[in-house]
Amino acid sequence: MNLDALFEQHHAGLLRYLTRYTGDPEEAEDAVQEAYLRLVERPPEREDNLRGWLFMVATNVVRDRRKKHYEVALAGGAEERIGSDQADPLAVLEQNERRRAVREVLDRLSTKERTILLMREEGFMHREIAEAVGTTTKSIGTMLVRALSKLAKDLGEEVEELL
Repeated sequence: MNLDALFEQHHAGLLRYLTRYTGDPEEAEDAVQEAYLRLVERPPEREDNLRGWLFMVATNVVRDRRKKHYEVALAGGAEERIGSDQADPLAVLEQNERRRAVREVLDRLSTKERTILLMREEGFMHREIAEAVGTTTKSIGTMLVRALSKLAKDLGEEVEELL
Protein backbone atom coordinates (compact mmCIF):
# COMPACT_ATOMS: atom_id res chain seq x y z
CA MET A 1 0.00 0.00 0.00
CA ASN A 2 1.53 3.29 -1.13
CA LEU A 3 0.34 5.85 1.42
CA ASP A 4 1.66 8.86 -0.51
CA ALA A 5 -0.26 7.83 -3.61
CA LEU A 6 -3.41 7.14 -1.57
CA PHE A 7 -3.16 10.55 0.03
CA GLU A 8 -2.69 12.30 -3.32
CA GLN A 9 -5.52 10.36 -4.88
CA HIS A 10 -8.17 10.75 -2.18
CA HIS A 11 -7.34 13.72 0.06
CA ALA A 12 -9.17 16.44 -1.90
CA GLY A 13 -12.36 14.41 -2.34
CA LEU A 14 -12.37 13.26 1.27
CA LEU A 15 -11.87 16.80 2.54
CA ARG A 16 -14.63 18.13 0.27
CA TYR A 17 -16.99 15.37 1.45
CA LEU A 18 -16.29 16.00 5.13
CA THR A 19 -16.59 19.76 4.74
CA ARG A 20 -20.05 19.21 3.29
CA TYR A 21 -20.85 16.63 5.94
CA THR A 22 -19.80 18.81 8.88
CA GLY A 23 -20.15 22.33 7.52
CA ASP A 24 -16.80 23.11 9.18
CA PRO A 25 -13.57 23.02 7.11
CA GLU A 26 -11.33 22.80 10.19
CA GLU A 27 -13.29 19.92 11.69
CA ALA A 28 -13.18 18.23 8.28
CA GLU A 29 -9.40 18.59 7.99
CA ASP A 30 -8.91 17.14 11.48
CA ALA A 31 -11.08 14.14 10.59
CA VAL A 32 -9.18 13.59 7.33
CA GLN A 33 -5.90 13.53 9.23
CA GLU A 34 -7.33 11.12 11.79
CA ALA A 35 -8.63 8.80 9.04
CA TYR A 36 -5.20 8.62 7.42
CA LEU A 37 -3.60 8.06 10.81
CA ARG A 38 -5.96 5.13 11.40
CA LEU A 39 -5.09 3.80 7.94
CA VAL A 40 -1.42 3.73 8.96
CA GLU A 41 -2.06 2.31 12.44
CA ARG A 42 -4.79 -0.20 11.59
CA PRO A 43 -5.13 -0.73 7.84
CA PRO A 44 -8.21 -2.61 6.61
CA GLU A 45 -7.91 -6.32 5.97
CA ARG A 46 -9.03 -5.88 2.36
CA GLU A 47 -7.61 -3.21 0.09
CA ASP A 48 -10.14 -3.44 -2.74
CA ASN A 49 -12.17 -0.42 -1.54
CA LEU A 50 -9.73 1.77 0.37
CA ARG A 51 -11.52 4.91 -0.78
CA GLY A 52 -14.80 3.74 0.76
CA TRP A 53 -12.99 2.62 3.90
CA LEU A 54 -11.35 6.05 4.28
CA PHE A 55 -14.66 7.86 3.81
CA MET A 56 -16.45 5.73 6.40
CA VAL A 57 -13.61 5.93 8.92
CA ALA A 58 -13.55 9.73 8.53
CA THR A 59 -17.34 9.88 8.92
CA ASN A 60 -17.08 7.80 12.10
CA VAL A 61 -14.32 10.06 13.41
CA VAL A 62 -16.63 13.06 13.08
CA ARG A 63 -19.53 11.26 14.73
CA ASP A 64 -17.38 9.97 17.59
CA ARG A 65 -15.83 13.37 18.27
CA ARG A 66 -19.22 15.03 18.36
CA LYS A 67 -20.59 12.45 20.75
CA LYS A 68 -17.64 12.68 23.12
CA HIS A 69 -16.53 16.27 23.12
CA TYR A 70 -18.98 18.89 21.89
CA GLU A 71 -21.96 19.81 19.76
CA VAL A 72 -21.13 21.81 16.68
CA ALA A 73 -23.47 24.48 15.40
CA LEU A 74 -23.56 23.99 11.65
CA ALA A 75 -24.49 27.37 10.26
CA GLY A 76 -23.52 27.10 6.64
CA GLY A 77 -19.91 26.22 6.07
CA ALA A 78 -17.62 28.59 4.27
CA GLU A 79 -19.89 31.58 3.90
CA GLU A 80 -18.85 34.54 1.84
CA ARG A 81 -18.63 37.91 3.51
CA ILE A 82 -20.66 40.85 2.29
CA GLY A 83 -17.61 43.09 2.38
CA SER A 84 -15.66 40.82 0.05
CA ASP A 85 -14.93 41.47 -3.59
CA GLN A 86 -18.41 40.30 -4.60
CA ALA A 87 -20.12 42.79 -6.89
CA ASP A 88 -23.64 42.08 -5.63
CA PRO A 89 -24.17 41.95 -1.84
CA LEU A 90 -27.74 40.73 -2.35
CA ALA A 91 -26.44 37.74 -4.34
CA VAL A 92 -24.00 36.93 -1.54
CA LEU A 93 -26.78 37.07 1.05
CA GLU A 94 -29.00 34.83 -1.06
CA GLN A 95 -26.17 32.34 -1.58
CA ASN A 96 -25.43 32.24 2.16
CA GLU A 97 -29.11 31.74 2.96
CA ARG A 98 -29.28 28.90 0.44
CA ARG A 99 -26.24 27.25 2.03
CA ARG A 100 -27.79 27.54 5.48
CA ALA A 101 -31.05 26.05 4.25
CA VAL A 102 -29.31 23.11 2.59
CA ARG A 103 -27.12 22.56 5.67
CA GLU A 104 -30.19 22.49 7.93
CA VAL A 105 -31.97 20.01 5.68
CA LEU A 106 -28.88 17.78 5.46
CA ASP A 107 -28.64 17.83 9.25
CA ARG A 108 -32.21 16.52 9.52
CA LEU A 109 -31.38 13.45 7.44
CA SER A 110 -30.19 10.32 9.18
CA THR A 111 -26.46 9.76 9.29
CA LYS A 112 -26.78 6.96 6.74
CA GLU A 113 -28.88 9.07 4.34
CA ARG A 114 -26.50 12.03 4.57
CA THR A 115 -23.49 9.77 4.08
CA ILE A 116 -25.01 8.06 1.05
CA LEU A 117 -25.96 11.35 -0.59
CA LEU A 118 -22.59 12.94 -0.04
CA MET A 119 -20.67 9.85 -1.15
CA ARG A 120 -22.79 9.81 -4.31
CA GLU A 121 -21.90 13.46 -4.84
CA GLU A 122 -18.23 12.49 -4.60
CA GLY A 123 -18.70 10.01 -7.43
CA PHE A 124 -18.90 6.73 -5.55
CA MET A 125 -20.65 3.91 -7.35
CA HIS A 126 -23.63 2.22 -5.66
CA ARG A 127 -21.51 -0.87 -4.96
CA GLU A 128 -18.85 1.19 -3.18
CA ILE A 129 -21.43 3.09 -1.12
CA ALA A 130 -23.20 -0.13 -0.15
CA GLU A 131 -19.97 -1.69 1.02
CA ALA A 132 -18.95 1.42 2.94
CA VAL A 133 -22.25 1.81 4.82
CA GLY A 134 -22.94 -1.88 5.28
CA THR A 135 -25.97 -2.48 3.10
CA THR A 136 -26.81 -4.03 -0.26
CA THR A 137 -26.20 -2.43 -3.63
CA LYS A 138 -29.88 -2.91 -4.41
CA SER A 139 -31.00 -0.79 -1.46
CA ILE A 140 -28.73 2.18 -2.25
CA GLY A 141 -30.90 3.37 -5.14
CA THR A 142 -34.01 3.29 -2.99
CA MET A 143 -32.25 5.04 -0.12
CA LEU A 144 -30.96 7.74 -2.47
CA VAL A 145 -34.42 8.42 -3.87
CA ARG A 146 -35.90 8.64 -0.37
CA ALA A 147 -33.17 10.98 0.84
CA LEU A 148 -33.48 13.18 -2.26
CA SER A 149 -37.24 13.28 -1.80
CA LYS A 150 -36.79 14.47 1.78
CA LEU A 151 -34.38 17.14 0.60
CA ALA A 152 -36.73 18.24 -2.15
CA LYS A 153 -39.70 18.39 0.21
CA ASP A 154 -37.83 20.39 2.83
CA LEU A 155 -36.28 22.72 0.26
CA GLY A 156 -39.48 23.05 -1.75
CA GLU A 157 -37.91 21.81 -4.99
CA GLU A 158 -38.47 19.06 -7.48
CA VAL A 159 -36.36 15.94 -6.99
CA GLU A 160 -35.13 16.24 -10.59
CA GLU A 161 -33.48 19.56 -9.69
CA LEU A 162 -31.40 17.77 -7.07
CA LEU A 163 -30.31 14.97 -9.37
